[in-house]
Amino acid sequence: MNKSVDLNCDMGEIPEHIADGTQESLMPSLTSVNVACGGHAGDEASMRTTIQQAIRWKLAVGAHPGYPDPRELRAA
Repeated sequence: MNKSVDLNCDMGEIPEHIADGTQESLMPSLTSVNVACGGHAGDEASMRTTIQQAIRWKLAVGAHPGYPDPRELRAA
């Protein structure tokens, strides 16, 4: 019997981590990513970059939708 574990991470939420390479540095350890699709995090540019990175690392890609909650409510 072949057993495996999907090691997944929500990504595309923090623009600074995309820009400085922190996000992509995690990808060699993963098998799939969920890409932030707007709402409380993510935008078109972050989605595109995150998907391009995931493809480069041959990761499965899923969606991570979110409610459009205001930034000030998340900090509470």
